[in-house]
Amino acid sequence: MGQTFVILTGGLDVSVGSIISITTTIMTLDLPESVRVLLCIAVAMAFGIANGYGVARLNVHPIMTLATMGIAQGLALIILPIPGGRVPEWLSASVAGSIGPIPNSLFWLILASCAAAWILYRRPFGLYLFASGGNDFNARMNGVPVERTVIKAYVLSALFACAAGMFLAGRLASGDPKGGTTFGIESVTAAALGGVHLAGGIGSILGTVVGAAILGIVNNVMNLANVSAYLQSVVKGLLLLLLVVSQRRKTIGL
Repeated sequence: MGQTFVILTGGLDVSVGSIISITTTIMTLDLPESVRVLLCIAVAMAFGIANGYGVARLNVHPIMTLATMGIAQGLALIILPIPGGRVPEWLSASVAGSIGPIPNSLFWLILASCAAAWILYRRPFGLYLFASGGNDFNARMNGVPVERTVIKAYVLSALFACAAGMFLAGRLASGDPKGGTTFGIESVTAAALGGVHLAGGIGSILGTVVGAAILGIVNNVMNLANVSAYLQSVVKGLLLLLLVVSQRRKTIGL
């Protein structure tokens, strides 16, 4: 969902996977639980601001998030070997438990979806996102704070990745410095599957949720079919390639 905000502006954030990884490792540090949570949020915001400022103010290509991805991944690998505590029990319980027949993980999804939908459809910022990605020049001429909007989009992307990292930490009950490695490309694929146009300006939160569900089904089918992890990477790469080519053809047709 955080990736959706960035793509709507015409950008791309490939650092989300590493932000997920570093969040899982921070949640295992030997620190008070509240400090761990605040530190995760602070680190995510720092990466989001760095990405957004570089793209919006310094006019750096969004591929700069590849650099911040490497930085976050390296920090995650450095942090984990430090002797620390376990993932907070309340976090594991909030992920693994259930309320009646409904798993808690579903509540995480509903909460994140509602928050993302509220931001996108109930706040002026949501309109700014569509306007900035649809036509940057027209948006500026109509008073849209394009640069500020892009920065906020990257910050939100990082914060949603932080939430995903906390969820993963609770699910694993431990830190994993490489746990989010594949989520960078998978977040882009899920958004594209849900109809979010990679050129910006077109997309929806519901579409992203549906795209993520489809991608999850594809992953589960391949796992049940005992498809090797290497071949799974090939399949998901080809899927993203087909989506990119398909969207390009639609753009040319317009």
